[in-house]
Amino acid sequence: MKRLFLFLLLLATLPLAAQTPATTITGTVRDAGGRALPGVNVFLKSTFDGASTDSLGRFRFSTRSTGTLPLVVTILGYMPQEQPVVLDGKSQELRFTLKEVRNQLGDVVITSGTFEAGDSKRSTVFSARDVQTTAGASADVAGAFNTLPGTTRNGEEGKLFVRGGAAGETKQYLDGLLLQSPYNASLSGVPARGRFAPNLFKGMAFSTGGYSAEYGQALSAVVVLNSEDLAPETQTGITALSLGSVGLSHQHRGERSSVAVSGDYMNMRPYFGLVPQRLLTAFESGGGSVALRRKVGEMGMAKVYGQFTRQTLGVRLPDPQWVGGRPAGVESGNTYLNTTYRNALRRGWSVQTGLAATRDLQSQHLTVRDDATGEEQRQVARELEQSLVGRVVLTNDSASATWNLKVGAEGLLQRDQQRYQAGRDTLFQFHEQRVAGFAETNFTLSNKLVGRVGARAEYSGILGRWNAAPRVALAYQLDEKTQLSGAWGYFYQTPANDLLLRAAQPRSLRFERAQHVQLTYLRTYQDRTLRVEAYSKAYGQLVRYDQAQPYNALTPYDPATYRSAGTGYARGVDVLLRDKKTLKYFDYWVSYGFLDTKRQQRQDPVLAVPTFAARHNLSLVGKYWVANIHTQFGATYTYNSPRAYYNPNDLSGYNTGRLPSFQDLSVNASYLTSLWGNFTIVHVGCTNVLGRQNVYGYRYAPTRDASGQFASVAVLPSAPRMAFVALLISINKKQPVDTTTAPE
Repeated sequence: MKRLFLFLLLLATLPLAAQTPATTITGTVRDAGGRALPGVNVFLKSTFDGASTDSLGRFRFSTRSTGTLPLVVTILGYMPQEQPVVLDGKSQELRFTLKEVRNQLGDVVITSGTFEAGDSKRSTVFSARDVQTTAGASADVAGAFNTLPGTTRNGEEGKLFVRGGAAGETKQYLDGLLLQSPYNASLSGVPARGRFAPNLFKGMAFSTGGYSAEYGQALSAVVVLNSEDLAPETQTGITALSLGSVGLSHQHRGERSSVAVSGDYMNMRPYFGLVPQRLLTAFESGGGSVALRRKVGEMGMAKVYGQFTRQTLGVRLPDPQWVGGRPAGVESGNTYLNTTYRNALRRGWSVQTGLAATRDLQSQHLTVRDDATGEEQRQVARELEQSLVGRVVLTNDSASATWNLKVGAEGLLQRDQQRYQAGRDTLFQFHEQRVAGFAETNFTLSNKLVGRVGARAEYSGILGRWNAAPRVALAYQLDEKTQLSGAWGYFYQTPANDLLLRAAQPRSLRFERAQHVQLTYLRTYQDRTLRVEAYSKAYGQLVRYDQAQPYNALTPYDPATYRSAGTGYARGVDVLLRDKKTLKYFDYWVSYGFLDTKRQQRQDPVLAVPTFAARHNLSLVGKYWVANIHTQFGATYTYNSPRAYYNPNDLSGYNTGRLPSFQDLSVNASYLTSLWGNFTIVHVGCTNVLGRQNVYGYRYAPTRDASGQFASVAVLPSAPRMAFVALLISINKKQPVDTTTAPE
């Protein structure tokens, strides 16, 4: 009986369906200038029927609704339109022209704390090409960003130290996914280098504070890297470097997809034979990458990027107890896979999602000597870090003409294991499961005033704790050239891996916290930029060690004494002036940062200036194109005022010692030519051409000598300067290259 009833019910609905044929609605949406508008939200009011326009401004959908309903057309920055549509089963084609509203978000851009590259925003002061052509940067992202205000150059680290924050307080994101291991392996006193070549990216943003709720786990700053979509053309590249490096690459461009593969090998032993080194005894590396890109539909893009690197580094660490330095080294292997997908959805929504996996293995060895017998032996520390990061973000830019909405969620699975082999094996390890969610909206309050309000929440499994981080930013346009921006917010991150590995009770620790407040003045006009930013940063819940015994930096602390009781502050002013207009073919920028900072963290017995921070930081960067000889010349001068250090022989106070000021003058030149009909660049460069003796710190013996003093030795660069020549050849390049124009 039940089956009969369902059958009769189905028969009863068939005539009804036949009486309500679907109405197909198609059309186009353009702006007042006739340009197609993609991503416009087109829907029938009071229904779920609708679509978004494609890259050509076209839309198409069907509906079984009947009668007359308003068709709504809306996108952020344009006046919404409504038009009645008769739904009678007949196909209809409509055309819309949207008028721009003056109070759109594009008129004023929130720039507080952010330097961007590779897009058209008003905050653009740095291009991706700058990374490759800035003298002294050695085509390294961190090296180039270290010429911007807010940074202190630490020559012994090579990483980014921002506004009184340690290197671990600046995090990097690739296509929205947190990079767990952004730098190649290194040892103390030898600067690290980023894993990724700058030509991988179409855009970069360096935020020195007050950044979006999208990003977390960074107390001081974030570097947001966006990779290229489809390769522009099919070509092969050859790179040769006088330092003992050779690289090959090939990219193939199809109609809707592209694939790029590369490989490189470096062995610096021949270079070391020509230029003697103080620290380095060996450096050898090799690796490769593959990048797959495919266009999905009209607006979607799927990406897969994989990279592996292998590296061997040998050094002689400065040590007062070892003549010529203590032998040490590291062997590392890193594998990274990043997959992302983005596309437009219905009703003005778009999605961006991705998954990234990292496996990083490092084996460090250190030679030790028995004080009684003088016998030497090798201690080995092997660390394996594995992580999986996932992210999904939904954005609606058509929610209103005056505001948009962005929501997202992230997840992390991480396993870190460290094993010491010194007589007996000692194992340290931890497992982390972290989840986060955020919501954020950009809105306009008037023609000249825009804002951003967001919040982020995170949960850490290893800490067993939540945090909540509200963030607010505002920007006011004074005139067409000038604006003011401000930002405030809370920022959290879990304690560093080395602390979590050894902490006796990780759940007794808390998220480390920083509160940012900053105000920015920005003036841009005809390729001239002036940016002045004042900031204040307050630290809380930093990990420090309880000191039951009198302070001695040479004695390790008991992991059971770790407490989230450290505090600190950083405040100052950053200034950037860039001018590409005043002198023809000449591009220069001047950056200056004043920093007042103190903190009590880890072994610090009192609030003190950290050893990685300098009070005054100055960079002068210039590039000049000489068209007659097809060559661009560049120079960079960097000055950091004396940094603090701890001298156990000085009883006047903690971190009261001062190093000599850091100064470096680096130069380079790029000559554009053709070899065998292929576009070629010959690049030469030299760091620290004046050979200044920069001192990065001092290492002390663990015990007093006969005079009652702790013997010391200075930490110096591996060599006074580094000179190199690079040859870059592009084969099968179809797009013509003008060698009389400066590389941009």
